[in-house]
Order: sequence, then structure tokens, then C-alpha cells
Amino acid sequence: MSNITFDHIEKIGHVIYEDEVCQHVHYSEMLSRYDSNFILFKTMPSLTAFKKTEQMLRTFHQKHNQKHLKFIFPSNEKISPNIHSYLTEENYDIGFLELYTIEPSQFVIRVHRHVDVQLVTEDNLEEFLKLQYEEDLKYGETFATEKQALLKRRFHDPSKHQLLAYYDGFPAGSMELIEEDTTVEIDNLFVLEAFQRKGVGTQLQQYVMQKFHHKIVILVADGEDTARDMYQKQNYVYQGFQYEVLKVDGD
Repeated sequence: MSNITFDHIEKIGHVIYEDEVCQHVHYSEMLSRYDSNFILFKTMPSLTAFKKTEQMLRTFHQKHNQKHLKFIFPSNEKISPNIHSYLTEENYDIGFLELYTIEPSQFVIRVHRHVDVQLVTEDNLEEFLKLQYEEDLKYGETFATEKQALLKRRFHDPSKHQLLAYYDGFPAGSMELIEEDTTVEIDNLFVLEAFQRKGVGTQLQQYVMQKFHHKIVILVADGEDTARDMYQKQNYVYQGFQYEVLKVDGD
């Protein structure tokens, strides 16, 4: 599993420019999705180079009526002190992600009899979409509406699998999977607040471990989120970190 890196994580978007320094990802299908519209640095830039790239992205996003700036830095490298100071002065949110992997046989199995996990099909697609919409409204109506179209496109993609978890018959949480030849990535995992700490998230993961027992399971966790502690207790193996920064006009 040591060869699993952030390069294995799916990035929804189109690479519209790339050189030896950075990669510009843009997704006209969903301009409100920050994680699909960003600059990824391949090497750590100098402060001068960062400011130049920042201005380029700002100009590009203004043309597309996008109000955010997002930059992802090279994995397993801390942001240099002078860039960090500049980002703080400019009111960027600075955070980092952690990459985890697990062999399904190492997952800590627990049975939660109140939880039923189902693959999303035509029969329960509307329930899945409704749950997602209500969850995504916290990011704004535009985002929630555009996300619906994205989820419908992914429903018809054979490499994507959407899961819906029920607690005593009530839709309680969901998750998406991205299947590759040797890996399956867990993405968009959430549990409604009313059903948290009831084993819903664990049961969703357990479905993955049983269905894809022959593959390496990978996921990305917020480095400052308590969920990372749960993953560690479940025997996920830490593989690295990656800093990312975000600034939204009006914040």
C-alpha cells in the first residue's frame, strides 16, 4: 500500500492547463464546486510565483463569475513560512488533508442490526438524491442544485457506486465509491446528525470491505476533523498529507 498517493484520488474536473509547475483544473459543469476548480502545484512555489498564479486564477474565475480561489500544494510538503504568512494576511482558510488506506481484511467489523445499506438503483435513486440535496443546502441552493445533476451523471457511470444507508427504514446517510483496477475510493460519506454515533458510517464502510474485499480501500480525511480518529481506530493506515487553501469573496 506504500505506493498509494494523492494521485490516486479522483479529481472531478478538466485539466485546462498544465506545465512543470502547476495544473489548472476547471469544471464548467459545476462552477460552484470548489473541489473541481483550483490550481494544483506540482512543486512548492516561491511567494512571487504564488502571487503570479493567484492573480491568473483570480482573473480567470472573475470571467466565469466564480468567487473563490483554491490552491492545492504538493503532497507531504508544508507550506513555506513566507507563503503561510501571506495567506494568513489575505484571509485564506488554511487546512490539510490526510490520505488513508486499508486492506479490507483489516477493517474492524461490527454488526449494527438497525442499519441497512443498499446500492442505489432506479428504485431508490430519488430517495438518495433527496437526502443529498437536503445535506448540500448548507452550501447554498446553487451548489445543491448543481450537485444533483452531477450525481445523476455519476449514477450512470459504471465505475461509480452510490450507497444509501437506512436506520430502521429511514434514510440516514450515504456514500459514493470510485472503483479502479486495484483500488476503491470512499468519497462523499456523510450521516445525518440525528443518526450519528449509531453505527451508520461504520456499516457503510463495512459494505465496501465485503463487496471489494480484493481491493485496497482508500479515503481522504480532513486533517483537523474528528473522523480521522475513527479511521485510525478502524485500522486505516496513514499514507501522507496535503495542504490546501481556500478564499471566498465575501467571507
